[in-house]
Amino acid sequence: MPEISRFYGIIITMYLPDHNPPHFHVRYNEYRATIDIQNGRIIGDMPRRALHLVYEWLDLHKDELMENWKRMENGETLVAINPLD
Repeated sequence: MPEISRFYGIIITMYLPDHNPPHFHVRYNEYRATIDIQNGRIIGDMPRRALHLVYEWLDLHKDELMENWKRMENGETLVAINPLD
């Protein structure tokens, strides 16, 4: 499960290969969630503050996340995405 970003203790990963819809996985301490790239729907549990940071990051990097999803579908290496500053 390649890590594509890390910020404030939040780890963002994508499984290779994975199922549709396009999504990414989030880990924060003992919390785990899956976030839909296109609509932000969450499956799992995440503290509100951490989830707010993840959504802020998603808004900044949605295009890059979709590019990584396409790379994954094509069996290509995923590209790291900048963390929140």
